[in-house]
Parts: sequence; structure tokens; C-alpha cells
Amino acid sequence: MDYESTGWIRDVMYQSPHLFGGIMITAALFGLSTSYFGRFGLFSLPHVWPNSGIFYEKAKQKKRIRVYMDGCFDLMHYGHANALRQAKALGDELVVGVVSDEEIIANKGPPVLSMDERLALVSGLKWVDQVIVNAPYAITEQFMNTLFNEHKIDYIIHGDDPCLLPDGTDAYALAKKAGRYKQIKRTEGVSSTDIVGRILSSMNDSKVCEGQNGDSHIETQQKVANVSQFLPTSRRIVQFSNGQGPKPNARIVYIDGAFDLFHAGHVEILKSARQLGDFLLVGVYSEQTVSEHRGNHHPIMHLHERSLSVLACRYVDEIIIGAPWEITKDMITTFNISLVVHGTVSESNSLQTNETDPYAVPKSMGIFRMLQSPKTITTTSVAQRIVANHDAYTKRNAKKAASEKKYYAEKTLEKQGRFYAA
Repeated sequence: MDYESTGWIRDVMYQSPHLFGGIMITAALFGLSTSYFGRFGLFSLPHVWPNSGIFYEKAKQKKRIRVYMDGCFDLMHYGHANALRQAKALGDELVVGVVSDEEIIANKGPPVLSMDERLALVSGLKWVDQVIVNAPYAITEQFMNTLFNEHKIDYIIHGDDPCLLPDGTDAYALAKKAGRYKQIKRTEGVSSTDIVGRILSSMNDSKVCEGQNGDSHIETQQKVANVSQFLPTSRRIVQFSNGQGPKPNARIVYIDGAFDLFHAGHVEILKSARQLGDFLLVGVYSEQTVSEHRGNHHPIMHLHERSLSVLACRYVDEIIIGAPWEITKDMITTFNISLVVHGTVSESNSLQTNETDPYAVPKSMGIFRMLQSPKTITTTSVAQRIVANHDAYTKRNAKKAASEKKYYAEKTLEKQGRFYAA
């Protein structure tokens, strides 16, 4: 067979590539070698069709969507964590901007936590991939271009609650105008303003109770006024959970505490504990346990609020909601605990005299270890900062409370409007 007599093959190859591909596949199925066709002067197939989808498919790399969300993250709570969880769900990588102390003072008043403390909290969240330090309070055109060009941000995210500058303008107006803005739902039932109010009220309750010579009726009335409006659901807990148990033969480390007003000290001690094993199990005390050991004006945050804050931490694998004060042998066996740890810095438990050591059992088993706490910050020290600046935070709270009241009023009118329109 000469070259000219095989010209039809070349014609089919160029004019009907799909047909020729079918012929080649059929040849392969019948065990015919492609070298048979090579005798007719055909080039190696990849060279003939370098981009043909018949013989190979080029792996397409999907562009990773990078989203940006900023905030002060002062007195960080599960509402902040849920906002960042929602933001991460809108992309592949979440970049978080932490507003500088100077910008917070200029726009809202003095922050409770320092920049280092706020950075530790944000960096410790499981959904955060990158942090930008000293971000501006308002998205200026210059900063927006920096986000788009240097940090390769695709979208800027914020909640559906208003974020206004001192002059009353929208802090995210430019991002919205650029068409690069996405909105998430605000987590209702908690806010930094609400928490500051609880702290101030709690401290007042403590003073009132001390002056009442143990009048429990007055103390109870004061405490009821500070009940959180948060309603926990199993769905929210699942959203925050890793959903994975320990692997076979995993070294399980256990640490417990109240974890009230979740702060940088909590993050750092959890990080240290996690480094000692493969799986970190955290016990979160119930309200009753905390109150028994620290007074009826504690805790400030209730059990499910504290549990979500702990679950949001990247170093935590699982929690026990309402963990017991004393660690028993049955508990160690049930959860297959390898090591129990406790930090050197913790809240004082002066209310209980002659109490039994809650770590007596793990100590007797040789599986207890004291951990050097990386930070000295405590829930009490955070609360004391607010009390020390009572006037400044009261003024800040009044302004913020008015803004939140307006927000909720507008949301109510919006819902009513949709109802009547339907």
C-alpha cells in the first residue's frame, strides 16, 4: 500500500476528528496497534492534536475565590465566629482584616482588648486563612485597590447590620459600587454592646449582693435581668463542630474550664494543650458549676454561648457541654483520655474552702500535667478593664445600643412589609 492510497485517512483525521477518534478507540479494543496507522506517514497523535480532548484532557485548575472580611473583634464572641464562618462559605480562602486601635478609638471609642489579644483571637478561628493587621475602619479606594491587586481579593464581605462612619455614611459604599460586595446574615442574640452591658450589670450585681448580707432573693432578681437572648440549636453546634472523632490509638488530651468571655489566654492555652497530643477534648463547665465556685454573678456568658466560642477555636477537636468539676476514672475510661492538663493561670476559686482536688484521679494515675499559661489575661481582668473605664464604655454602649435598636426596628418593618405584600 503506497502513501497516496492512504490519503483518505489524513482527510478523515482533519475533517472528521470525532469519527477518526472512534476508529482509533475501536482499533484499541480489537488489539490493533496505532503503529499500523503510523505506517501511512501519520505523526504521533499528541503532536497532531496537542489540544484534542479525545486523547487527553488538560487538567483545569479552578481559580480559588478569596474573600475579605474586617472588624474590630473586640470582646470576640460566637457572633463574630459565625460571621467569619459564613464569610468563608462564600469563597475558598478567608482573609480577615483586624482594625487598628487608633481607628477603633476614632470611630467607636476605646477597645477593651489590645491588638495582640484581638489578633490571637482571630488567628485562632478555624475558618481564618490569613490576617491583615491594622486594617482601616472604612474601605477607602486606596485600600480597596490594595485588597484587589496585592491580596487578590475577589469579594468584600459584611453583615446585613449597618456599619456607619462618624459622618453617617456607609463604610462599605465603595465596595458595593465596585460590584465586589457580598452580604451575610447577622447573628442575632449577641453583640459586643450586649456583653459590655452584661459585664457592667454583673459587677453592679456583685456589689449589691455584698451589701445585702447574703440576701439571695435580691441577688436572684439581679441575675435574671442579665439572661442572654441567644437560643441555641443543634444545627448551629453542627456548623461549628469538626464532625470527626479521634483516630484509633490517638493520644487524647483533656482540658476543662468555664471559658467565660473567651479571650486570648484561652486560645493560647488550648494551642499549648493541642500540641501535646493528637486530639483535644475540652470540658466546658455548666452555669451551676461556675456559679458554685466563682459566685452567682458568674458566668457572664451562658453554657451554649461559651461552648460555641470554644468549638470555633482551630485547636479544639471536641467539647463536653456541661463538663463535671471533678474528673473521674469512669470519665477518663469513657473518653479514652491519655493526658489531663490545666493552666498555671486561672480564675481564683476562693468561694470553696476545703474542697476536694478536681484533678485528684488523673494525678493518682500519673496522667496529669500543669501547663505554663502563655498569657496572664483572665475573664476577671477583662471585666475589670471595662469597669475601670465605666464612663467611656457606658457612653459607647448607649450610642451603639441606639444604632442596634434602629437596625432591629427597620428589620421588623421590612418583615411586616413582606407580609403585607404577600
